[in-house]
Amino acid sequence: MKNSKVIKMRNLDVSEVKESSRRDFFKKSILYSAGALGAGSFLSPTIASANEKEIMQEAQWSTKLGDPINKNLYGLPSAYEHNNIRRTHDLLSSGDAYASISMCPIHESEGIITPNGLFFTRNHGGTAQVDPNKWRLMIHGKVKKPIVLTLDKLKKYPSETRIYFIECPANGSPEWRGPQFNSLQFMKGMMSSAQWTGVMLKTILKDIGLEKDAVWMLAEGSDNASNPRTIPVEKALDDVMVVWAQNGEALRPEQGYPVRLIVPGWEGNLNTKWLKRLEFSNKPWHSKEETSKYTMLQESGKAIRYFWVNEVNSVITSPCPEKPWSDLKKGDLVEIEGLAWSGRGTIKHVDISLDGGDNWVEADLKGLVLPKSWTRFSYIIKWKGKPLLLASRATDDMGYVQPTIDEETSKVGVESIYHRNAIVTWGITKKGECNNVQIRKHKKS
Repeated sequence: MKNSKVIKMRNLDVSEVKESSRRDFFKKSILYSAGALGAGSFLSPTIASANEKEIMQEAQWSTKLGDPINKNLYGLPSAYEHNNIRRTHDLLSSGDAYASISMCPIHESEGIITPNGLFFTRNHGGTAQVDPNKWRLMIHGKVKKPIVLTLDKLKKYPSETRIYFIECPANGSPEWRGPQFNSLQFMKGMMSSAQWTGVMLKTILKDIGLEKDAVWMLAEGSDNASNPRTIPVEKALDDVMVVWAQNGEALRPEQGYPVRLIVPGWEGNLNTKWLKRLEFSNKPWHSKEETSKYTMLQESGKAIRYFWVNEVNSVITSPCPEKPWSDLKKGDLVEIEGLAWSGRGTIKHVDISLDGGDNWVEADLKGLVLPKSWTRFSYIIKWKGKPLLLASRATDDMGYVQPTIDEETSKVGVESIYHRNAIVTWGITKKGECNNVQIRKHKKS
């Protein structure tokens, strides 16, 4: 009997046998797994069918050879990921493409590392193209041994690799008076997170010696705008880095190649790109423009000076206007996911509200939880097909809690431009659509 079966098989076309076996396999698999696709399953939105064309037919890409390995030796994203790109908007530029910003697609981000090609950019005088062989870094002023470093000499110092976010102080600034963009990318895309490799500035300063009366450090870039910024020496001696690599490769030109400054947790504009000079002094160099950027005017008329730190913040990235819940059915389990960050330290916990802040529950923190870095949070609910007001509220290990918009504006008014870290709320319709809304008051339950 075994031999006769073998003979019959030999009379069949090989492709027919292959197709028949595959059809039987998938039919059985679907029958066995049908019970797992009921209400409350993450897979329940999936339509299971034994005759799915994509399953039953041989994939086009498997019928021919793929691209040779030397087609693009650096590598490119899949052509199917063409929507995952940085974007710009006229409202966020200075009227030209040289002093402008491109927004990171944080709604498409996975984990806590932003790919170099998606890292947000902010230029004041265009992207400088610097010859690394001619690049020099001068460190002088209130130091015992002024020094001029080439790139090779800089890399002789012991290197370190750390993960930090960079956030423009204007991130979310259009939202002060009310919702402006029905888009997460344009609301909060002036930030990204990366792995940075370079030398701790304090290592260099220990080598050349810092005068006791040095109080301020001036950082200046070599681009057309130079973008000079002053930083307290205490910060320079804490965690400031002079870096030449991002995410395992040399900095890209738009990120300050060949060398930039990383000032963890502080305003993005302090992270000087195309770095050429660090000068130490016992007096500040603040211009009127720079001083105004470091100042937050309060309702009383008094100002908070030196407003450098990016405060505790969070935002739900899924769902969001770009990624609604339009494909969900009642009873489906769905994950609410987002990002939290603080320039003061480490995220301690994140709360989620489904009703616009009347009630809060604690979310789970996912993956690495690092200081001055993005932190992922997650909370799973069962979709009931009813309207929701989704909000997140982060707390850091310094005890700072993300404020409501009313709490924040009561301190700095609505004429502010920088440092908007108020709670963001998404309005979810019964159809799963997601819209940017603003809830003026939240309870601190």
